[in-house]
Amino acid sequence: MISRLFTDHPASVDETYFEHLITASSFSIRMFVASLACLVHALLPFLFVKTGSLAIETLYDRMVANRRQFEEGRLANRAAARASR
Repeated sequence: MISRLFTDHPASVDETYFEHLITASSFSIRMFVASLACLVHALLPFLFVKTGSLAIETLYDRMVANRRQFEEGRLANRAAARASR
């Protein structure tokens, strides 16, 4: 029962708990570094002019690309299962 709290969401994005831990941690680190760059940019606007927006764009692309690959794989598996009936 309690283990489902740690595995349901990762499974919903086709990851194990540890794969999800690594992926989510990498997102967190990237956002943290980008937030520091944005803070420096707020004080010194000539520095890190595109760092925050590039980080957001990169993270969004990674997340959406992974979701699309997972959904395409899921749809392909469903089609294959229907065809084998």
